[in-house]
Amino acid sequence: MATGSVGAGAPPAHAGGGTLWHRLARALVVPQVSATQTAAFALDLETGKVLFAKNGARSLAPASNEKLAVTYAALVVLGPGFRAKTDVLGEGHQQGATWRGNLVLKGYGDPTLRGGRLTSLARRIRSLGIRHVGGRVVGDESFFDKRRTAPGWRSSFYLNECPPLSALVVDRGRVRNILTLRPALAAASVFTRALRSVGVSVAGRAAGGIASASAQPLASSFSPPLWKVLRFMDRESDNFTAEMLLKELGGLYGGRGSTGAGAAVVTRTLAADGVPLAGVRIVDGSGLSLLDRVTARALVGILESAWASPQLRPTFFGVLAVAGRNGTLRTRMGRRPTRGNVVAKTGTTSRSSALSGYVKRRFAFSVLNNGFPIASWWAQRAQDRFVTTLASVK
Repeated sequence: MATGSVGAGAPPAHAGGGTLWHRLARALVVPQVSATQTAAFALDLETGKVLFAKNGARSLAPASNEKLAVTYAALVVLGPGFRAKTDVLGEGHQQGATWRGNLVLKGYGDPTLRGGRLTSLARRIRSLGIRHVGGRVVGDESFFDKRRTAPGWRSSFYLNECPPLSALVVDRGRVRNILTLRPALAAASVFTRALRSVGVSVAGRAAGGIASASAQPLASSFSPPLWKVLRFMDRESDNFTAEMLLKELGGLYGGRGSTGAGAAVVTRTLAADGVPLAGVRIVDGSGLSLLDRVTARALVGILESAWASPQLRPTFFGVLAVAGRNGTLRTRMGRRPTRGNVVAKTGTTSRSSALSGYVKRRFAFSVLNNGFPIASWWAQRAQDRFVTTLASVK
């Protein structure tokens, strides 16, 4: 990979003050943002030439640019058409119109599960000739571990920045507009009401639990394809979706539905595709963790790898926000030459501001600004100036 062997970066000895390198360097200079805590990298995708590198290997907090690593790994490992499922399993047997036993609603980490889809599942149960459930609905979230947050989060991030994590969560954990702390139980309650609404009575109250080994599949519901889920996640910078996808990667390919197992899958995938990982530490999926670290060089490495793959390129490119048009870039860089020509992922926390993506389908770039706290307005101005300079290249 072209970015793998590049160091801190310096302008060519013969370069004058008006070169692209110097214009990019000047764009990064803004008040209240530390030069030593700023990293930037720009690559010409057509030639592989590094156009600019400043602190490219410096390990910095990524904010939501962390989601680029999750996006890349999910597309490589799961594929753009992957759909997360939710099952209804039966414990017991059907006798006439009665199900003698419990129904188990088992989740596998679908972040998009909504009440309407549970109603569709309830209709599927009714179509089997079942009009009464003698037991209860049990919510099974055992595909994930029991941690509701990710390592390195501030306590205020829980609920404020991300709903509780669970393999079984409906409507992002909101029941009657109240955020539940027991997502699986809440989902079982919603499904119980859905069954009753379509004419299937349920004798018992909803509960949490784990399906027995003998439970038999009765119906399934599937999420939208992964590319649609990622498009929402990246354009709106949704923390919940990123954390759910990370744990799903762990559950399917890491041996355990945990944040740590998912992070290991992401790291392994990046390493296998030649992304330079010195100074990189993937701890969660959203970038909220105070323990996350990336480098501008690594982020451009992800962008370059995705661009180089005919299979990945259209999907990866298509899930990112477009300057002046949508997502977290809808109000940024809304004039020429950037409007519609910059496709990127933003990132903002109290300690980090970041922007990484593509310019005119020709350049890949990353700008990371850290501070304690970060002056976000000035950092974004530096990023926009940097990208505008690239977009102005003829």
